[in-house]
Amino acid sequence: MVRPELLAPAGNLEKLKIAILYGADAVYVGGLKFGLRAGAKNFTLQELNEGINFAHGREKKVYLTLNIIAHNEDLIDLSDYVRQLHHLSLDGLIISDPGILSIVREILPDMEIHLSTQANMTNYATANFWYQQGIRRIILARELSLEEIKEIVQKTPSDMKIETFVHGAMCISYSGRCLLSNYMADRDANRGYCAHPCRWKYSLVEEKRPGEYFPVTEDERGSYFFNSKDLCMIEHVPLLIKAGISSLKIEGRMKSAYYVANVVKAYRQVIDGFISNPEKYIFDEKWLDEVKKASHRHFTTGFYFGKPGENEQRYDTSAYVKSYNFIGLILNYDEHTKIATMEQKNRVFTGEVIEIFGPNGDFFTQKIEKMWNEENEEIKVAPHARQIIKIKMKQPVAAWYIIRRFNKE
Repeated sequence: MVRPELLAPAGNLEKLKIAILYGADAVYVGGLKFGLRAGAKNFTLQELNEGINFAHGREKKVYLTLNIIAHNEDLIDLSDYVRQLHHLSLDGLIISDPGILSIVREILPDMEIHLSTQANMTNYATANFWYQQGIRRIILARELSLEEIKEIVQKTPSDMKIETFVHGAMCISYSGRCLLSNYMADRDANRGYCAHPCRWKYSLVEEKRPGEYFPVTEDERGSYFFNSKDLCMIEHVPLLIKAGISSLKIEGRMKSAYYVANVVKAYRQVIDGFISNPEKYIFDEKWLDEVKKASHRHFTTGFYFGKPGENEQRYDTSAYVKSYNFIGLILNYDEHTKIATMEQKNRVFTGEVIEIFGPNGDFFTQKIEKMWNEENEEIKVAPHARQIIKIKMKQPVAAWYIIRRFNKE
């Protein structure tokens, strides 16, 4: 049994570092061009270099997305951009477009290429075709069952790595190939600018009754009938490992640093727990509880155990479930005074009960008894975005620990 890679999203340099520190074996990132998350902050070449050095210093990997479905105009600057990547020690490029693949092969012949999920890889024959093109890792389409994945693993060469999504947002369209955003908002999802119209509220109009809007369900407010629940396979990690999947991928380059830390840590614990003792492994429900503390849309197992039915959609709302708020990232800790310095992410008050967790161990709770600003003046509230504050801790912490609080609303 092979330990799978845990692959995490990194929308910026801070998230890359957090993903690595909280247990990811590798991260996938986007540059300023040619990726499918144009709304993320993404990476300059200088930031890419820093992130790669940070990851490689901890024996982790960095993959860069070049996975847009390219139009002619997209190719104008592509060759120059790829040449600039030559001086970086990237571990792989994620590509969906055969034209982009051919350009990359010409300029960077030794670069490892991963076939993006946008290529809609759904069967072993197609996997073997891509193997003949030199591809050694395929990110499968989300629309495959676990049994189909097992067959693909069995009927492809042993050095073909299979990567699948295990957690995060699901797209209503086939592996993300969507024209809805282009039509509704003039924003091309296949080139990184999705407006997420599948999350909008819709009603039904019959062609001979213009202006009469019928809710698709009995809810008079209308229905979000394109709105999928989020994928969550944390309870079923042993089945994924036994199926021979090489890389377990978390979606979410647009998500917060807190989301990355929370979800990566939970999957890390589950993977390691199973691998260390597969015969006696029992899933610990606390890790499902943990991933629920990150913003999500309720969970589904997607296509892994059969085609999704009516219960895999949320019809009443497209809002996230946000049971906890990310309120601070610890910058440093003084062991003598037991005071932590943190960067505030949401408004913080004295008297609040908070939870603190880091890359290792469990979380702990405490009340904020006192709080100081950068000038060491005692304060009752920290209302300013990214304000630097100090809090006395009841247990030792360290840089990169995260502070959250239960959302009572």
